[in-house]
Parts: sequence; structure tokens; C-alpha cells
Amino acid sequence: MRLLIDVGNTAVKLAIARDDDIQIISDEQVPWADISEVLVAQVGKSDALSPYIDKAQALGIDVIQAYVTPNLGPLQCAYEHYHNLGIDRWLTVVACYNLYPKQNCVIVDSGTASKVDILNAEGHHLGGWILPGLDMMIDSLVANTQKVFSDHQSPFANELGKNTPNAVKNGALVATLGAVYAAIEQVGDDKGNLKVICAGGYGELISQQLNCDARYHDFLVLQGLAFWRKSIQI
Repeated sequence: MRLLIDVGNTAVKLAIARDDDIQIISDEQVPWADISEVLVAQVGKSDALSPYIDKAQALGIDVIQAYVTPNLGPLQCAYEHYHNLGIDRWLTVVACYNLYPKQNCVIVDSGTASKVDILNAEGHHLGGWILPGLDMMIDSLVANTQKVFSDHQSPFANELGKNTPNAVKNGALVATLGAVYAAIEQVGDDKGNLKVICAGGYGELISQQLNCDARYHDFLVLQGLAFWRKSIQI
């Protein structure tokens, strides 16, 4: 049994993997006595990871940090300088390559930042975009303008705002949706087998607001981490 750890910018997610089965767990639920290996995907601060590393080392359990490579079997990375691609983005691509083989995928991972990546049916990562997440857009706008404000009560909606908080929050949402639609257009005419996959803290919201068939995966990075381990030789 493997322990999967996703260290994001604002949260740490844990899961256990038994063969192809992945189960999200909490700190208190980690079955340390049964863990044979710890797999880590890290983009956030190392101090969030340290307690798990210390525990694994104390028990003599191997810890493996996931990393980006130019290819992973037939899957190809778009970046020439592949080390600059965030491991979270690469693992969402790895996950979709395995979950939706031979299909065009637009992958949207929306949390602290919103990442939009394209994977084509031939297994080529074509690249993507990084833009501020919804909260970051709002915070930046409010902090750098006068008489523009938001609140915590108004919901996000894909519609025109009729007051300032609506205009701010809906503007952030529409800007993000626009990036997704632009990515869909980048796919070209071959949209018959297109999958739009949403993940991250705002992934479910984004999937619900798109005017196309979109699927929400609440632990896509962790799924990619498990698939990555099966494909890598260590």
C-alpha cells in the first residue's frame, strides 16, 4: 500500500493507493504500519511536508518525490525545458492520459492559481496557461483599485453583475471560463472525442458553469501520482 501526498499551495491532500484503488484520507487515518512507500507531489512549502517525511524516515519507509520528464512512455511533455513545468500540471496530464486514452483533453486545475493544459489524442501535451485563481483575481483587484470591493456572501455566477461584489466575482469566473473556451478552440476541429476535465478547489464550480460537457475530478493530481509511479523506473 502506498501513501500519496499532494502538497499544494494552500492545502495538503492525502490518499492511500491499493493497486488501482485510491482513497482520500485524513492525517489520523494514515495506516503507517501498512505503508510500503510514500509518493509526493510538491509545489507548496516544504514545512507542510516535513511531518510526513519525518514519520516515514523513522519507520524506514522510502519517500519518492515525483518529477517531470520529457516523456513518460508515449506521453510527451510540451516544455523544452521540462524541469520548469510544475509537477502538479504534469500529473494532471499523466492522469488524463491514462483515464482518457486516445482522446483530446482540456485539463483545468483551479485553486490558488488556475492552470489550463491541453493533451491531444496522440499523447502529446501541447502546453497550457497559468492565470490567477478566482480568489487571487479578486484579492488583487480589490487591493489595487479604489471603490471596488467584494464580499464572502455573493455566489459566483456566469452572468452580468448588478452590484460591485457580483461584478468582481463574476468577472473572475468569466475570465477563467474564457481561458477554458480558448483552450477548447486550440484543439481545432477534432472535438468529437474532446474531454474537459476540471480539478482543484474551484474545479467543481468551473465544471458546472461551462456550457459544454465537463467532468469534475476531486483528486486528479493524486491519480496522476499513482499512474506516474507505475510508469517510472526507480
